Amino acid sequence: MADLSTSYMGIALENPVVAGASTLSSNMDTIRKLEDAGAGALVTSSLFEEQIQLDHLKMSEEIAKYDDWSAEMTSVFPKLEHSGPDAHLLWVRRAKEAVDIPVIASLNAVNRTTWVDWAEKLAQTGVDGLELNFYATPKDWNVRSESVEEEQVEAVKEVKRRVKIPVSVKLSPYYTSPLSFIRALDKVGVDGIVLFNRLFQPKIDVEHERSDLSFNLSSENEHRLALRFAGILHGEVKASVCGSGGIQSSSNVIELLLAGADVVQVVSVLFTKSVGYLATMLEEIEGWMERKGYASLSEFRGKLDKQHNPDDWAYNRGQYVMTLLNANEYLKR
Repeated sequence: MADLSTSYMGIALENPVVAGASTLSSNMDTIRKLEDAGAGALVTSSLFEEQIQLDHLKMSEEIAKYDDWSAEMTSVFPKLEHSGPDAHLLWVRRAKEAVDIPVIASLNAVNRTTWVDWAEKLAQTGVDGLELNFYATPKDWNVRSESVEEEQVEAVKEVKRRVKIPVSVKLSPYYTSPLSFIRALDKVGVDGIVLFNRLFQPKIDVEHERSDLSFNLSSENEHRLALRFAGILHGEVKASVCGSGGIQSSSNVIELLLAGADVVQVVSVLFTKSVGYLATMLEEIEGWMERKGYASLSEFRGKLDKQHNPDDWAYNRGQYVMTLLNANEYLKR
């Protein structure tokens, strides 16, 4: 029988499929279902800077620099039972106590003081790890990219100084030089890199001429961006690497592992195919390993990373050029 056990940020997991932060991990019934379906770990729904600021009955100037929320912010979280920050802490503690699998808390903030203070408070709930969800959308045209990155690195450094549990960072794919930024995070001791945060972009309802706030779930092939960076990062950073975004099948999971990821996060597929599909994915991964003769994940993890992939073009600009120049050939396949 194939052994799917692995380690993520130094945390022992029974398998590499982690249930990512979503409304599924904000409900006690569904987190138990995630555990029953075999999730290796789960990330709780995020605590947002906006929730913390609303609880203090103010919106700081720092928040205004990053987004356009108005006085109607009070309507953002009306349906969440644990919408206030203190209630969220209680919820995270209850979630940790309710399941036996590792639980990772998620924090989505802006200000360094919020990152540090609330990382500490979340760590005190007893969770196994902490995920810092970086989502900066500066609207000030004078904000330099360097200043955004420097502030985020300093936030991670301070969080790592203040908490004793492992800390990961969930990144957007929009950094000018992601590898350089990841190396900077690695140098300050981040324990995990999550590739990548899936951002909800604006949409307009043309019939009613208003913003459409509906969800846009990920689809297959979106995982290929995470795959590229997982393949490049494997063996180059101390931090664990987690692939996220567009992971819809067991094949996608195996691809990320072959590229060098330690674990993956799944969300959208649990909505489109049910929480129970997670068990199917694990069965299929195990079946693939047995067919291939792999007894453990370590026997094939990173087998096709940048250093070992026999295709020299796979992770380079040449892959992009070759694909476009040979588009007709690829489309016939």
